[in-house]
Amino acid sequence: MSDDKVPTGVQLTPFDPDYLENPYPILKKLRDTDPFHHDTQLQRFFPCRYEDVKAILRDSDLLTDPNNSKTDSFARHFFSGESSEEISMLLADEPRHRRLRGLVNELFKPKAVEKWRGRIEQIVQQQLDQIEGPDFDLVSDFAAPVPTVVIAEIMAIPAERQADFKQWSDMGAEAIFSPAPSEEALASAAEGNQLMSDFLLQQISQRRHSPREDLISQLITSEIDGDRLTDEEIVSQCTLLLLAGNLTTTDMIGNGVRALLEHPDQLAKLRDTPTLIEDAVEEILRYDSPVLNSGRITHEQTEIQGCPIEKGECLHVSLAAANHDPAVYSDPEIFDIERPRVQHQSFGGGRHHCLGAFLARLEGQIAILGLVQRFPGLAMSERGFAQKLAPEFRGMTHCWLTTG
Repeated sequence: MSDDKVPTGVQLTPFDPDYLENPYPILKKLRDTDPFHHDTQLQRFFPCRYEDVKAILRDSDLLTDPNNSKTDSFARHFFSGESSEEISMLLADEPRHRRLRGLVNELFKPKAVEKWRGRIEQIVQQQLDQIEGPDFDLVSDFAAPVPTVVIAEIMAIPAERQADFKQWSDMGAEAIFSPAPSEEALASAAEGNQLMSDFLLQQISQRRHSPREDLISQLITSEIDGDRLTDEEIVSQCTLLLLAGNLTTTDMIGNGVRALLEHPDQLAKLRDTPTLIEDAVEEILRYDSPVLNSGRITHEQTEIQGCPIEKGECLHVSLAAANHDPAVYSDPEIFDIERPRVQHQSFGGGRHHCLGAFLARLEGQIAILGLVQRFPGLAMSERGFAQKLAPEFRGMTHCWLTTG
């Protein structure tokens, strides 16, 4: 790409090697030269200024269901499949979204999530006990198992079935988050999803007869004006929590630990003052968000920033670019865990603001602090790391560390 050419199309995806390695210089160039970019190659608009991204995410007139987008749009090509009546809460429009969200919202508020703190701390310490140095893979040995076990525990999945639980989750994720899944990967994902669904239906049936203090039991009993979730909707909510929640939390932990190791002054600050961990996680989410983009769809012809936009167009807002906008953050490329008032866009916004944000924050805080405190000599290994090739997400397939 020449210096004077505006990046577009594949250049704004992880298929481009430069973007995969480090998207932020590319996003900076786009934000500086064409901040409301019309990407005609991938049939989307790509807003990347903080104020535009924030406004679009919070615009209640915009849609999220890919079935409402134009047939050739980015949203339809990459995300559509289920009907509007079957689609998960993540992409559902009103009134379906309001109903589903209303029935589960209370279960993920700070007070409800906080009660899991003690068990999450135990899970993190147990996972740290299993690390055998001097070298280990941050992703497979720590960042991935922790959220999976946490979700399994919250759902009261029996310990002897948690390995199966993780395997089925991984089978489904491989196809969902791959940019070009093979037929074999798609078949494996279908098998994993069916096994997961059958298992969760069994768990739901058991909870109806013998309720517990777990998420599945709470989903069964959650009620608004006599309306309750069906078994299939409970399965969908649990699966969404597993796939969307687990993998993004894994990436947040991985990105965060790597950022700290690449900025030893910030790591030293955190070790000296552990109470900085909440601010550190917010800066991690801003500095290297596990979710790069979020989508909205126009429900009618409109105009944004002087740009005419037809009905059914995809507004593919760049959360990563917004989080590095110098109009909001001074020296945005600097990683500073004491940065004041970090109001990042990594959890989205509006009615589709991430339902599991409080749980993800809590897991990240406990896991990252636990790891850096357990191993004072923690450092990057010469074996290096590799970025994950996933269109909407930023994380690593592996990252080798040494315990020192």
